Amino acid sequence: MATLCRPAVAVPEHVITLGQTLDLARTLHADHPQLPLALRLIENTGVLTRHLVQPVEETLRHPGFTARNAVYEREAKRRVPEVVGRALGYAELSAREVDLIVYVSCTGFMMPSLTAWLINTMGFRPDTRQVPIAQLGCAAGGAAVNRAHDFCRAYPGANVLIVACEFCSLCYQPTDLGIGSLLSNGLFGDAVAAAVVRGRGGTGVRIERNGSHLVPDTEDWISYGVRDTGFHFQLDKRVPGTMEMLAPALRTLAAEHGWNASGLGFYVVHAGGPRILDDLCRFLELAPAAFRFSRATLTERGNIASAVVFDALARLFEEGSVADGAQGLIAGFGPGITAEISLGSWVGAPLQAAVPHRLRSHDDGGLTLAGPAVPARRPAGTTITE
Repeated sequence: MATLCRPAVAVPEHVITLGQTLDLARTLHADHPQLPLALRLIENTGVLTRHLVQPVEETLRHPGFTARNAVYEREAKRRVPEVVGRALGYAELSAREVDLIVYVSCTGFMMPSLTAWLINTMGFRPDTRQVPIAQLGCAAGGAAVNRAHDFCRAYPGANVLIVACEFCSLCYQPTDLGIGSLLSNGLFGDAVAAAVVRGRGGTGVRIERNGSHLVPDTEDWISYGVRDTGFHFQLDKRVPGTMEMLAPALRTLAAEHGWNASGLGFYVVHAGGPRILDDLCRFLELAPAAFRFSRATLTERGNIASAVVFDALARLFEEGSVADGAQGLIAGFGPGITAEISLGSWVGAPLQAAVPHRLRSHDDGGLTLAGPAVPARRPAGTTITE
């Protein structure tokens, strides 16, 4: 069985508070006819702080897509290695024991993917497989867990590294003045996360089943307009009500596995906004505390896109209250409208003694047993979430 191990998360050092966000909205959009509505919607998100990859004044500038994408590549290469190193350490694996890297991001573009750079610079094997996921938005964190689970089922004993790098602030478009865009300006934040899915051993969530569900004819509810100035986030006003359509999919997958979605031991879901979490509580008949990890992520980080599920899962690890064998659900929601869902049981100790994935040969013909990775040095000012 594949086990999703403890994630490593880091957020940039530049912070913007709710108060600063509201003041900026009042200053930048003083003449906007729907400013009072926008301010009310931003306040209702419950997002108190967000972290930005650049200072606020730089974030508000738009030097063009070329310059912004250069920032994305530079900052990804600067910040991802340290997070990857910690995630490997949590999983007690070395880079050479990783068989697949799944890289998820919807806020910048690189080809080749950052996976190639990681393989070349962090000691991963040249035959490490690569799966970049760029167009599932906030659902991609859940999709990455599911594709890692699929891979470990196809190749028993394999190990998968998942990396989520989201610099949502680089998608700020000063000329987009729709209510959905103004709301997004007060909702999204930046973060980097990584987690390992071990094919054998490991502590965390032992994934037992995964599934996906797309709500028909909702393709334009969450989308990007790709223009000369970059990615323009487009949000339909119907999006907050999508849990009425997606909650049944969570119930169905759990029922097919013989579980009751309303009676699980832990829940890690994408925190797209407070309405999403409130509706899930209602449709799954759960107390608000069931989504306390996702709510904390939303309050302290904002919507950090595909990294949300890993930040929320890291908080579950930190709390340390899950009983061995407890059943749980992980779900990401995003464009499509799509839900990516995993079901798993908590493993408080490895199912078997942790053993090296395989013997690695040195160039000199000798053999070595690979040990835990040594975390890379983190960028100055970066905030780490254990």
